Amino acid sequence: MKIVLLWIGKSVGNHVTAGINEYAKRIKRYHGFDVWEIPHIKNADKLTPALLKKKEAELISAKLNSDDYVILLDENGSLRTSEAFAKQIQNLMLQSIKRVIFIIGGAYGFDAGMYNRANAKLSLSPMTFSHQLIRVIFLEQLYRANTIIKNEPYHNA
Repeated sequence: MKIVLLWIGKSVGNHVTAGINEYAKRIKRYHGFDVWEIPHIKNADKLTPALLKKKEAELISAKLNSDDYVILLDENGSLRTSEAFAKQIQNLMLQSIKRVIFIIGGAYGFDAGMYNRANAKLSLSPMTFSHQLIRVIFLEQLYRANTIIKNEPYHNA
């Protein structure tokens, strides 16, 4: 199984890019993994939130295959413990799904079309985090899930 983390906009700040690079390197020891970055929409500040979400959805949808398992990282998604998230990843592996794509939306969230396309929604916390920081937080949890699946000591170390 291959896992992809897709987001809108460039990663900013050495702390963010260092965290992304470190966890991406660790995750690749367990399975295929990629990060896809979609550039910000030009003149986004001149668009309504609804139109911006629609344009972002078009760019995201162009990257998806019909058999991809899509999980939106969304404030209204289900909350899971690290162990439950690991179980979810393990179940997806057992189902022989080729590619799982986790998506971090833009500043205004997702267009209705993305919600319709998604197989699941996941919330990382009831708190709000910056789109920059959530990239690192999610990658750490994905790495942690892999160590839980492999019964490695990271989770309780």
